[in-house]
Amino acid sequence: MITSFDDYMIHQTAEAVIIPSQSDRNFYERHWMTGFENTGDIFFEIGFGLYPNRHVMDGHFSVVIGNKQYAFHVSRRAPDDRIDTTVGPLSVTIEEPMRSLRFMVKDNEHNISCDLRFTAISIAHQEPHNTRYEGVHLIMYNTRFTQAGHWNGTITVDGEIHHIENATAIRDKSWGVRPVGEPVGGAPGLMNGEPGVYWNWSPVMFGDQWLHFATFQDPDGNPTQESCELVPLYDDPSNIPTGDDAGIIHMPSMSHHLTWNKGTRLSSGSTVNCSDKGGNRYEAKLTPFGRPFYMLGIGYNHPKWGHAVWQGELAMDREDFDLDAIDPLAYEHIHTHQRVTATLEKTAADGAKESKSGYGVLETIVIGRHDPSGFKEFFDGAE
Repeated sequence: MITSFDDYMIHQTAEAVIIPSQSDRNFYERHWMTGFENTGDIFFEIGFGLYPNRHVMDGHFSVVIGNKQYAFHVSRRAPDDRIDTTVGPLSVTIEEPMRSLRFMVKDNEHNISCDLRFTAISIAHQEPHNTRYEGVHLIMYNTRFTQAGHWNGTITVDGEIHHIENATAIRDKSWGVRPVGEPVGGAPGLMNGEPGVYWNWSPVMFGDQWLHFATFQDPDGNPTQESCELVPLYDDPSNIPTGDDAGIIHMPSMSHHLTWNKGTRLSSGSTVNCSDKGGNRYEAKLTPFGRPFYMLGIGYNHPKWGHAVWQGELAMDREDFDLDAIDPLAYEHIHTHQRVTATLEKTAADGAKESKSGYGVLETIVIGRHDPSGFKEFFDGAE
């Protein structure tokens, strides 16, 4: 089945571009994006996914304003042509690869719309592969890059227009295999070892650099994946290098510590310690502010609008969440993003010190026991 992308020199297999390299029903490609005002209320996120072997394309836009979180969900049968990145009124347009994209939700019956443009201020930084098995079945294997930038445009909710000017932006693009959609039938799967997940991800901007820290851990607190880098930022997008950036500082040694709000699994702060090959040491302290963003607003752990779930040929919905009424220990609310203020203190190998301040995002999801956090059950809160 030939489509427009087959005219480009991009093939990785002998098949047409429309045919994934594997038949795993959970093969996917996905955009995730966030934006927020450093000193205001607005905190929004975007999700957009293609699941060709499930025949689904879906999109989500959700924004926190004051004590409310609003969410717009839309899903369709996946189109054949990869150049078609629209789902009802929602669209993602790559204006210049790795430099600029436009996200829109046109006016619709649910009274949530936006017109937002992302402009990059860093390279697209590739993270380590995510790999996870369920018994002998590989259930997660993907590639992801993360990029910093700014947002400009408008968000409109119930007729009220919010102007977005140079809002802090972070986005990622990932592809491969991950658990999505309706569960498979047959015998229930058996996870290796004790079931559960611990994930901490924290991209933070510090003027001319951003800190990128990420880790998965097992219930005992042993890292199963961990990475930390300082990545250059650029005032002029034309100065962003093509491909890798020679200015990236890789950290061969790293550790972190999260604190938690009592009775929740919502973090009250994070400290990241790391050191580079030259013997320079860094300590980043992250302090959450404002209202958290609950990831079910863009489909994560959502009981109905989960990623890749078949909703029909075209379906749309709106949800409003009262943030004062949310149960923070409910399964669908465990996965959160928080805006943070941050400081980064560098101690050079010769003892000289340097300090920077900045803003970023702290992502956490902890399900099950995690000894360093003091969690003993699947959904108990911090003591």
